[in-house]
Amino acid sequence: MFAIVRTGGKQYRVAAGDKIVVEKLEGEAGTAITLGDVLLAGEGSEIRSVEGLTVSAEILAQGRGDKIIVFKKRRRHNYRRRNGHRQYHTVLKITAIGGEQGEKKAAAKKAPAKKTAAPEAAPAAAEA
Repeated sequence: MFAIVRTGGKQYRVAAGDKIVVEKLEGEAGTAITLGDVLLAGEGSEIRSVEGLTVSAEILAQGRGDKIIVFKKRRRHNYRRRNGHRQYHTVLKITAIGGEQGEKKAAAKKAPAKKTAAPEAAPAAAEA
C-alpha cells in the first residue's frame, strides 16, 4: 500500500518501510510521529478513501543539508554578495499506513459513559 503525504510544503509518495528526508520536524531520534495530511492512498491501481487516514513514522535522525552558496552580483556597479545556507532536515522511516481515527473516537466515547453511571449509584447509597 502507498500514500501521498504533504509535509513541509512538499509532497512525498511513501510506503511502509520507506526512508524519506523532509523539512525539519520537532522531535528527537527514536520518537514516533503521525503525518495526518494524507492526499491520496491506494494499493496497486486501486485508490482508497483518505478520510481519517494517517501515516505513522519514526524519526531516525535530525540533521542539516549540504551548504548552498548564494551569490549576487550586479555588473559594473562593484556589487558582490556571497552567502551560505544549510537547511535543517529530518530523516523519517515510515512504519505504517493506516490508523483510522474514527475507531479511536468511538472507543473513547464508550468509556466515559461507564464512568458517569458509577457516581449516580453512590449518592443513592448515601441517602438511605
